[in-house]
Amino acid sequence: MSPHSDSAHAHGHGHGHGHGEHRTDIDWEVMAVQLENNGELQLPVLRLTAARLGELLDPEKEVRRILDVGSGPGVMTCVLAEAFADAEAVAVDGAPGLLERALARAERLGLGGRVAVRHAELPEGLDGGDEHGEGGLGTADLVWSSKAVHHLGDQQGALDALAGVLRPGGLLAVAEGGLPMRFLPRDIGIGRPGLQARLDAAQEHWFEIMRAELPGSTSAVEDWPAMLSRAGLTRVGSFTFLLDLPAPLGESARAFLHAQLARMREAMSDYLDVEDRKTLDVLLDPRAPEGILRRPDAFLLSATTVFTGVRPAR
Repeated sequence: MSPHSDSAHAHGHGHGHGHGEHRTDIDWEVMAVQLENNGELQLPVLRLTAARLGELLDPEKEVRRILDVGSGPGVMTCVLAEAFADAEAVAVDGAPGLLERALARAERLGLGGRVAVRHAELPEGLDGGDEHGEGGLGTADLVWSSKAVHHLGDQQGALDALAGVLRPGGLLAVAEGGLPMRFLPRDIGIGRPGLQARLDAAQEHWFEIMRAELPGSTSAVEDWPAMLSRAGLTRVGSFTFLLDLPAPLGESARAFLHAQLARMREAMSDYLDVEDRKTLDVLLDPRAPEGILRRPDAFLLSATTVFTGVRPAR
């Protein structure tokens, strides 16, 4: 999903703030099931991502500790624990209920001994502290953060802090890019053609308001490679993986899309006209053959871009 698709993150979690007037407040714990289901759909991409991160690390570099900052329910935390069998993976989030889900998931997957959690509000909780996290997050050989940095007012400051907890030779990876998710044809037979383009525009408007109202909001050209370089990292680069689930979709993907559309209908209806709101109501109707739960042409296509950089060895 695009970094602006905050109505339901693809496989990440950040922190919203109270902006009820514009409906930009996000209750992440209410979205727990949606976040975990979405992560399940993204597992093929997440596993490819973890493998690529392993390739980007120096082969001589021993990965002993991993931080997943803005972890949500810990789907990627567990993928990283599986990919780096000798490392402790730490889920870092400000929502206690999501951290409980991360621990429960790790137990189900037999990773309980190597997955830990740390409650931290962002950005205040980004201090490194000592190597084991006393007084902060501690240091790490790999720091992963997906769709969380853009929920912080000072994005460059957040990247500086994340880079600061890296051990020499450590890798920072942030998923903050890609393309807007696609899941319907241009003409779906109800309402005006081009609904998804208008949903994209509504999300951009919502995102602009959300960013502007964040504490300490600072405008920045979102040139992520340049921002990572300014954070003192080298070997800066990026890669993109595609999630392609063709029609007809399975039940879990349809349930995810239904929840996604419901969130859009609630949060962004002020930015859509009456006809598009009516179209969304039909798509959300579980009994309607044109609804997202039943229509045969629904698919799921998304591209996630990850930006990476390495802390120079001393």
